[in-house]
Amino acid sequence: MLILGLILSVFAIGFLCWLLFTLAVYALPLFVAATAGLAAYHHDAGLLGAFPVAILAGAATLALGQLAFALVPSTWVRAAIALVFAAPAAVAGYEAASGLLHLGIASIAWCDALAVVAAILTGGTAFARVVAFTAPAGSGVVHHSNAAPAAGT
Repeated sequence: MLILGLILSVFAIGFLCWLLFTLAVYALPLFVAATAGLAAYHHDAGLLGAFPVAILAGAATLALGQLAFALVPSTWVRAAIALVFAAPAAVAGYEAASGLLHLGIASIAWCDALAVVAAILTGGTAFARVVAFTAPAGSGVVHHSNAAPAAGT
């Protein structure tokens, strides 16, 4: 039973790491959604009014980020947009790793060092996923087939 528990624990940690890296891109829209929902709730919208506000704000943030990333031709502006999405993901990765590491490591310095590594990896993964949202706008890349033209054309 002990070995089965250890094996399942390793799979559970792997699943949680996969989930963290997959959902890291959505840290900024989640933060915007939570902020907008709480603002609506505190301005007497109630739960039924705050929930749609939060959903719309989060969806609009993600859609506008993807649209801006797709339409802006400048590489530097695109990198800045990707960094805006990656920075909250890095903070979320740091906090998640720090919380998990404090369960098993007594040294605060090692916990912080490993949490910084996790933040860099999470932010980098989010940056790569934001860049993969769309192909570069106006890149002028034309894909040609290597096949020979058909006879008679």
